[in-house]
Amino acid sequence: MTDETHTASNADSGHPPGLMDKLVSLAKRRGFIFQSSEIYGGVGSVYDYGPLGIELKNRIQQLWWREMVYRYPNIVGLDAGILMNPEVWVASGHVGAFTDPLVECRSCHRRFRADDLPQLEAGEPEAQQCAVCGTTGKWTDPRQFNLMFKTFMGVVEDDAATVYLRPETAQGIFVNFRNVQESVRQKVPFGIAQVGKAFRNEITPGNFIFRTREFEQMEMQFFVAPGTEDEWFEMWKERRMRWVETLGIRPERLRFHRHGPDELAHYCKDASDIQYRFPFGWQEFEGIHNRTDYDLGRHQEHSGKKLEYFDQPANRKYVPYVIETSAGLSRTLLVVLADAYDEEEVGGQQRVVLRLKPALAPFQAAVFPLVKKDGMPEISEKLADELRGPFNVLHDITGSIGKRYRRQDETGTPFCLTIDGQTLEDETCTVRDRDSLEQTRVPLSGVAAWLGAAIGGAGPDS
Repeated sequence: MTDETHTASNADSGHPPGLMDKLVSLAKRRGFIFQSSEIYGGVGSVYDYGPLGIELKNRIQQLWWREMVYRYPNIVGLDAGILMNPEVWVASGHVGAFTDPLVECRSCHRRFRADDLPQLEAGEPEAQQCAVCGTTGKWTDPRQFNLMFKTFMGVVEDDAATVYLRPETAQGIFVNFRNVQESVRQKVPFGIAQVGKAFRNEITPGNFIFRTREFEQMEMQFFVAPGTEDEWFEMWKERRMRWVETLGIRPERLRFHRHGPDELAHYCKDASDIQYRFPFGWQEFEGIHNRTDYDLGRHQEHSGKKLEYFDQPANRKYVPYVIETSAGLSRTLLVVLADAYDEEEVGGQQRVVLRLKPALAPFQAAVFPLVKKDGMPEISEKLADELRGPFNVLHDITGSIGKRYRRQDETGTPFCLTIDGQTLEDETCTVRDRDSLEQTRVPLSGVAAWLGAAIGGAGPDS
């Protein structure tokens, strides 16, 4: 896939009208995502993942880990601490330079990132209108706002006790470069992968879980010999896009965006984003970056500890270059939800359905009795119990069979198994496909094998 492909307007992106509002409503109604501390009025741009949301998030994370760590023998895992020595952030540049330009509307006192306001960016503040109160031209001068959350370690709150909640997971990998390389005897090229929380005091978070103050990153730092970084950069771009497509995302809603010279971070030689076409425009949810030797070099200089690699066959020492793949876990989840959401008319009624790839669905199957008599509930409960473990299965006896089907459509459950009158005669059940609505009969004794094959062997423990 080339850079900047699929450039049609947002109007024909194919998303249902009002998708974001519908996703917010469905996410709460069906137990995917809740506003954090909602009973106290919430807290800005922090979210809790409910019973179905944590299942979907875990599925994405597990598939990423399987792809990045289990697939490649030269990539290993790490789980670094959220709290680190504050000198880490001095060396990385976050203390001095991890800032956004902040402006305030003098009328309503709402604050915005200056680089999100086009007239301000163009040097015409008198023409910039406030999106909240509508006032034009009344802005404070931009000032720099550090995005790191600061706290204190120990009993005394002074500068000597200052620590930060990490704004990214990458630095935990860099400062552990020698520990990992020496303990597991990896040779360059090799990678270190990590999934973990990061925190940024964003000025203008929004678009549901797209930009939040507490989020999870799925990152892999790949250490290569200087001079080979361009080849590895292109290779990891293609590998990451192929993996994203395995999540079932429509290719026409994906593209690469290569950073121009004015977009590149100070530590980057090259960078490409994988963008998704949301209803609010093309937006990044994963980045592939050529970080050169900036990070290891900075930490070597600042700590006084050698972070060089000795290449025995070449008989030379060097500070490795780094190719980074960095994906937002919650952003990837939002991409999956947005792409799966669909509406259609069935039998004169509107059906809302999440067309999740079966391997991602929170529940791989739901089991129902057609009616609550004739021993059907007991048979359905026994079948559900037998399927649990290899699969996450829901047993539901509440409401009409039609309402139960619709509930499962909204949560993305790919298969519904119904115990009915014929089950009592031949020990088969009805299997209803979420997407095609086709129904087939499967022997009770063969349901587990059938379900595993239909999902692609992607039960939670597979």
